[in-house]
Amino acid sequence: MRTGEVFALTWDDIDLEKRITRISKTVYAKLKDNDGRWYLGTTKTEGNCREFYICDTLYKALYNYKEKQKILRKQYGKKYKKYYLEEIKNKYGKIVEYKIIESKYKRKNSVEMLFTKKDGTYSGTDIIRYPFKIIHHELGINNCRFYDLRGSYATKILYNGGKIKDIATILGHSNIETTENYNIIKYKIDYI
Repeated sequence: MRTGEVFALTWDDIDLEKRITRISKTVYAKLKDNDGRWYLGTTKTEGNCREFYICDTLYKALYNYKEKQKILRKQYGKKYKKYYLEEIKNKYGKIVEYKIIESKYKRKNSVEMLFTKKDGTYSGTDIIRYPFKIIHHELGINNCRFYDLRGSYATKILYNGGKIKDIATILGHSNIETTENYNIIKYKIDYI
């Protein structure tokens, strides 16, 4: 998943019963105003919704994380942050994106963001910056972004015999050539 796709996930995207995750949106920041700066829009390849199976390890992690959030909601009570999505329309009245706005109470268009702080605060992709910096320091890794994990994953699949068409589907590339160009470069760097 792209970084924005990961941090755009809501609990509505996760079906723990069927063990499926749906990827249909991305999160990005704009200039901050009184209502915040985080917006949800379509994935990079517009109209590209994809699903993937939740393995046992991920299932356990998501299940435990959801249970932890339930406990935190009770602990924080009314101080636990709630959010809703405000429709942003273009001049023709078409919805082009949604703004994530904090709310004092639950609304009909409320949204439960997956990755939040203990008090429910949603901070978009910023939530990974500090932990990722610590991981870099501890492992002695330089010049690596969270997004680079996506490329490493795709390269490993290719190296282990994955088919380029399947990798393109997993990555959400609508054009196989994008995946070929992307992986050929990474493959040479990592394995030659």
